[in-house]
Amino acid sequence: MSEANQVQGPSLYERIGGEAAVNAAVDVFYGKVLDDYRINRFFERTDMPKQVEHLKAFMTVAFGGPNNYTGRSLRDGHARLVKMGLNDSHYDAVMEHLGATMHELNVPEDLIAEAAALVESVRGEVLGK
Repeated sequence: MSEANQVQGPSLYERIGGEAAVNAAVDVFYGKVLDDYRINRFFERTDMPKQVEHLKAFMTVAFGGPNNYTGRSLRDGHARLVKMGLNDSHYDAVMEHLGATMHELNVPEDLIAEAAALVESVRGEVLGK
């Protein structure tokens, strides 16, 4: 049997609880981000309901769920923020909030680590490096 025909295990999306889990995580996450003086200025001119839906679609794809993402690339989507000074310290704050959100929602440590590794893997794209 070729590798392409082998059954893969459930995606991270499925293992964390699917759509309901992603939706809850994004909602809690943005609450934390918008309360954080270190990074909330980057969202002052953002249509947050649209941004929330956008991140839900993106995280669904990133975690291996259905692909309904139609947004810009990470580099293009964050270029305005990079011009505003978005840097590694801000990315670190976002990572902090992602971890805290997942802990708050009782996501198992191994899945938190897997999600964090996925988000960390796109740091350079987001920061335009």
